[in-house]
Amino acid sequence: MKYYDKLIFELSKEGRSACTLPLPDRKLELPETLRRSSKAVLPQVSEADVVRHYTNLSQMNFGVDTGFYPLGSCTMKYNPKINEEVASLPGFRDVHPLQPGAKGYEQLYEEMDKALASITGMAHFTFLPCAGAHGELTGLMLMRSYHESRGDFKRKRIIVPDSAHGTNPASAALCGLEVVVVKSGENGLVDVESLKPLLGDDLAGIMLTNPNTLGLFERDIKAIAELVHSCGGLLYYDGANMNALMGVVRPGDMGFDILHLNLHKTFSTPHGGGGPGSGPVGVCNKLVSLLPTVRTSAFHGNAGVILKAYAYILMLGKENIAKLGKLACLNANYIKEELKDCYKLPIDTVCKHEFVFDGLEGANTLDVAKRLLDYGYHAPTIYFPLLFHQAIMIEPTETESKETLDDFIAVMRKIACEAKENPELLHSAPHNTPVSRPDETLAARQPVLKWQSQ
Repeated sequence: MKYYDKLIFELSKEGRSACTLPLPDRKLELPETLRRSSKAVLPQVSEADVVRHYTNLSQMNFGVDTGFYPLGSCTMKYNPKINEEVASLPGFRDVHPLQPGAKGYEQLYEEMDKALASITGMAHFTFLPCAGAHGELTGLMLMRSYHESRGDFKRKRIIVPDSAHGTNPASAALCGLEVVVVKSGENGLVDVESLKPLLGDDLAGIMLTNPNTLGLFERDIKAIAELVHSCGGLLYYDGANMNALMGVVRPGDMGFDILHLNLHKTFSTPHGGGGPGSGPVGVCNKLVSLLPTVRTSAFHGNAGVILKAYAYILMLGKENIAKLGKLACLNANYIKEELKDCYKLPIDTVCKHEFVFDGLEGANTLDVAKRLLDYGYHAPTIYFPLLFHQAIMIEPTETESKETLDDFIAVMRKIACEAKENPELLHSAPHNTPVSRPDETLAARQPVLKWQSQ
């Protein structure tokens, strides 16, 4: 028996115990409304069973400390351990950021504001948003507040490229804005001619990711900025791909008025499993006065996460921070060039930190992702962006060595050979994982989240 084959409740045997707790000195009187009507059903297991069960479960989880993430700059960039040590210092760990006299945290926010402003070309930041999408909503609220503060209430349209992250239109809709899609050209970039008819005096602004989700730099960004500004709109920068440009190009210099940063994607704070996150929002000078009027969380965001990003910036310093994007771009282009003879590359050009294949012959993209699990790699982002039917987005980070990339390339080439010679091997993959191909739609729509006693 493997200790992850069963739930901890299924290992339970009457009378077994992992510990013995002393009886309380006095009886605790609880209000009737807080008392249980029946005895709690808890597993009865030995200490050895508990340790083995949860140790085995922990080894089933894939983490950046155990393997290579081909979607590293999207969700799991490597986190230097010094970041964790700094965040664990008693002066930060044992103090609430809103506690009176928390001068350390006050200084942290002031210095992070200056650092991020310098890196991005913005004037000031708010650290309230607790995630990237939360930052998007905050930024769009600021955009609406700006127009309304000038008595311009008709600006309800927002332009979003067809290659945008899905959170962009979702955040815009939540903010009460009407989403208008602008098409990409054959080169994968925003088509300026398609943009022009969408402009007007009811335009709130445009949301752009640069480089975009194909890993391509929007070369016409200055022209786009001039067009949007000329009709009174604002430019919103989705900072999801800032890792490619950090220390080299600044969104503020491109003409953006508002941006959010994903600290886990650019400044190495952990975000696996959905949190904790942080999505600070920066604005240009003319929007600074609006920052205090938009409160999207009760506190100063996730203070510990911001502290880890601060440690990361200090560790790198001005001299080294510009190297990160260059190395991330180098790694992505290296993988692309080594694999483009066996995977379909719809846009064959120099990319930034990520690129997108459009599948391969003999197997679909899901097959490739599942087969990678057999070789010990986390799957890359698949079926996104929606511009390509069999999209495989690969984005290594700057910390990955050539040896790691070469091993990954060798496995991807082997999978491409398997797709030609034995496609069924891919269709039924993975073969070496505890669970192979669950019904993911059913799991998402009808999740079973708790154990029911018989």
